[in-house]
Amino acid sequence: MEVILKADVDGTGLRGEVVNVARGFARNYLLPRGLADVATPALVKELQKRDAQRAQHEAKSIDEARAIADRIEKLELRFDMNAGPTGSLFGSVTPTNVADRLWEAEKVRIDRRKLQMQTIKRVGRYTVPVDLFQDVTAELKLAVAPEGQELPAEEELAALEQAAAEAAAAEAAEVERQHAEAAALEAAALEAAAIEEVEAEPEADEGVAEEAVAEEPEDSGA
Repeated sequence: MEVILKADVDGTGLRGEVVNVARGFARNYLLPRGLADVATPALVKELQKRDAQRAQHEAKSIDEARAIADRIEKLELRFDMNAGPTGSLFGSVTPTNVADRLWEAEKVRIDRRKLQMQTIKRVGRYTVPVDLFQDVTAELKLAVAPEGQELPAEEELAALEQAAAEAAAAEAAEVERQHAEAAALEAAALEAAAIEEVEAEPEADEGVAEEAVAEEPEDSGA
């Protein structure tokens, strides 16, 4: 079914996009969480109207694009985020967050789809290419910092990232170990059941033989 996303959703799309998703995913996840609305004709028309209004603020010539690029490349947008001890964010910074901040802070309107970035999930410094016009690309600097703290130095960021990678690898190894252990236990249980079944077969055969003997008529001696 078609829905209009009200927020960026990893692996699905960006806010304001009309996307086709599985009905169960929409009914059980997107709609109850307020992440999307059903794409009715009226809502789609309203969305197209808003997109047209936003487009009026975007560069319409190469000179305008170059002027916007100069402004963007002088900026560093800071995002203060709740983060864990290894630098992983409790949340994320999405293309829509960046486009919204550009407009709020600098009144620079950029289509979020022109930001060449993935969703950011760790503290750090990032450089995001921004496609402004044909052959005009600016580089926007982002600083994603732990809330209420200064952004760590590059060496510390690298150490945090290494620690997070090691923790993730250890977790993956533990999950794999648990799966292997469960598979071994299941295999052992199946083997034990098979052995028990094989051992039970001779007993059943003996019981049948005894019944057959018992049912044989006695010789009358005639």
